[in-house]
Amino acid sequence: MAFNDYKYLKDKILSLTGVDLNSYKEAQMKRRIDQLINKKGISDYPGYIELLKHDKDAMEEFLNHFTINVSNFYRNPEQWEFMDKTVIPLLIERFGKNLKIWSAACSTGDEPYSLVMALSKHIPLNMIRIYATDIDKTILYKAKRGIYVEKSLEDIPKEFRTKYFTKIEGAELEDIIKQPGNSDLKTLRCAFKISDEIKNRVTFKQANLLEPKDYPKDYHLIVCRNVLIYFTEEAKDSVFRRFHDSLVHEGILFIGSTEQITNYREIKYTRKNSFFYERTD
Repeated sequence: MAFNDYKYLKDKILSLTGVDLNSYKEAQMKRRIDQLINKKGISDYPGYIELLKHDKDAMEEFLNHFTINVSNFYRNPEQWEFMDKTVIPLLIERFGKNLKIWSAACSTGDEPYSLVMALSKHIPLNMIRIYATDIDKTILYKAKRGIYVEKSLEDIPKEFRTKYFTKIEGAELEDIIKQPGNSDLKTLRCAFKISDEIKNRVTFKQANLLEPKDYPKDYHLIVCRNVLIYFTEEAKDSVFRRFHDSLVHEGILFIGSTEQITNYREIKYTRKNSFFYERTD
């Protein structure tokens, strides 16, 4: 069988994890998975499936690898400026300050925490609530932990970086590294910890964008950026339609700079600009 029967792998992965690889671009995803398997020294897909069945660490590695977690705070700052100056004031005008906000495919937490900081310029912190989801349990742990390398902070407005981040190094960082689940930090000489003021505004939960049951309702703002580029066109269309149904009338969807909703009129969105779409029915 070797690495030829990708359908076998897709069927087994769906059975084991609930992840439907049919919804991801095949050439790109198969290449990533084959590279991962080769590094394990495994010669075929059945051997890899057996490993996933019995090795929790291998399963977590697979989920982390296939979900392609790349994130940083205030990614594409000009889009966050539009959020600050246009979108947030518009949402407050329409719905008040008790906004329901969902950060979908939130990765390591950079995005929902960025949302809290952006909203804090307009709404008292104790009124801000962000619901954040991702399919990857390991990534959600890192998001809840709230510790980041300096590079991921590059685009944060200076006022927020000074106010909400604390540098950790030396013995303090070593103590954190010794804690279970923090081995990914062991090569760092320093890191930055986000404040509990921001962390406490976000509720994290595991969820799968390919599962209709995992879509909440009546949200004023949904943020899902730079994730759907890995999905097939059919899967992207389904997700955008489900986001539409998760929004209230005149709610807004914020997507990534590498994504577009080409049929947005058909789905009943109005485009506010290249990356913000409003539910119009």
